[in-house]
This record gives sequence, structure tokens and C-alpha cells, in this order.
Amino acid sequence: MNPQELKAILSSGLLSFPVTDFDQQGDFSRSGYIKRLEWLAPYGAKALFAAGGTGEFFSLTPQEYPEVIRTAVDTCAGQVPILAGVGGPTRQAIAYAQEAERLGAKGLLLLPHYLTEASQDGVAAHVEQVCKSVKIGVVVYNRNVCRLTASHLEQLVERCPNLVGYKDGLGDVELMVSIRRRLGDRLAYLGGLPTAEVYAAAYKALGVPVYSSAVFNFIPRTAMRFYEAVSRDDHETVGKLIDDFFLPYLDIRNRRKGYAVSIVKAGARIAGHDAGPVRAPLTELLPDEYERLAALIEKQGAQ
Repeated sequence: MNPQELKAILSSGLLSFPVTDFDQQGDFSRSGYIKRLEWLAPYGAKALFAAGGTGEFFSLTPQEYPEVIRTAVDTCAGQVPILAGVGGPTRQAIAYAQEAERLGAKGLLLLPHYLTEASQDGVAAHVEQVCKSVKIGVVVYNRNVCRLTASHLEQLVERCPNLVGYKDGLGDVELMVSIRRRLGDRLAYLGGLPTAEVYAAAYKALGVPVYSSAVFNFIPRTAMRFYEAVSRDDHETVGKLIDDFFLPYLDIRNRRKGYAVSIVKAGARIAGHDAGPVRAPLTELLPDEYERLAALIEKQGAQ
């Protein structure tokens, strides 16, 4: 799959980030991950991101990372394309990018670099070096310390033909509009705020109809129904699902930092597809929060 083919795939449909399975000792569970991917792949997501943020990329060791990507690529071959999460310091990100390409990933999601702050020129140089280290398509994730402006993105796409996607995790509407207007159809645009469904209709109005769903990990049928409702401007269904599920869900998720991942793993456990514990420094939901989430999921019915 060349970068332009990947761009076409990312320009419509629902995307998702499978959680990464760990056993009760906290080690990667290949068998559990295979079962998860086999369960999720047929539901209709246009692409899946292995070892993304929801997949706890930040906690994987260099030895585990290729095993996660290899498992995802092999399991989903012929069903749904796999994009691999890469990130961290530039040379580490390049090493992961090249390994993911070697293992057959169809593209990369370039997560923010490490803690250190950097100038726009420095962040752009980081993105450019990763893009030029591979031939497959790259989606850059504007979030946290990665805050590329429209002018820097415009320069990057001129220098990096395989930079084909932009994922927004900032929620800066002015910046999103300026990027969308300035770069036009050069990039595929993805909504990437945590619990993206809450912002989906607003982002569609901005010209960003595609987003990645975390709740697809445990209520995939509902996630697809919500996406389809947004796509056809079915405001009644969108509003009902936001009121009945997403706003109460956010109330739980927002109680503690890191719950954006923890709540998804809890949801998978409730749905009968346990992915094991989150790794430190993340923490599990408290018992009462877990029960509240279980009640919300039960109301959505069988998936």
C-alpha cells in the first residue's frame, strides 16, 4: 500500500485503537491480543492503530513493540490495514518506524516526541526525519508538545510526500480551521481528542469527518452506529447516544488523569474481552466507577 492509497483509506470511515493485552503479571499476551483483533476486525473500522496511545505505546519495551506490531499485522492481514504507533526521541521513533515498516504495517501514527519542549522548527525537523526514514505513509499527531502550525505543516508536506495525514488532539478550533483551509485535500484529517464522539459532529462541520473511536474496543456495534448517525446528520440518534452514554462515560473518565486508557480496558473487561491490567503509572478504575461503567455498557445491549 503506497502512501496515497493509505490517505484514501483514512479519508472516510471509522478508525480505532485496540488496547494492548497484558496478562495478570503485566506481560504482553499475544494470544489475548490475537483474540481481540479477531473480534474487532469484522466490525467495519477502516483501519486499526496498533501500539497507539490507547494501546499503551508509552509503556511498551523495545522487545515488546515488534511483537505487538507483528501480531497485529499477521492477524489482520487481508481484513483491515494496520498503522503502527511510533514516538519518543527522534532516533527511537525512527527505529520503531523502520521496524514497523519491515513488519508490514501499512502506515505510521507519529505520536508526540518525549517530554522536552521544542521550537516549531525543531518539531518539524523531528517529523521530517521520521517521515524520510520510511516509504510508508505517516500521520502526524498534533497533541501535547507537538503543536505544528499550518505554515510548518505546509512546509513539511512539500518535503515529505509520504506525510499523508494529520490527527488533531488539541481541540484548538482556530488552528484546525487554519490547517484545513491552508492545506486543503493534501492531507487526510482525523479527529483525535479523547472520546472523539463528543466532538464528532462539530469536527465534521469543520471538514474533518473521520475520527478514531476508543469505545470501539468494547461497544463496537454502538461505535459504528454513532459514526453512521454523524455521517448522515441523524441528530436525534447522535443526541440520544451522547446523553445516554457518552456524557455519563465522560463523567467517569474525567475523574482521574490517565483514565482515558484505564476506562477503555475496564470496558473491555466488562464486555467479556479482558485485556488485563494497565501498566504503571496508569491506575485502574475504582470499584464504584467500574460498576457505573458496567451499567452504562449494559444499557447498550449485546454487541
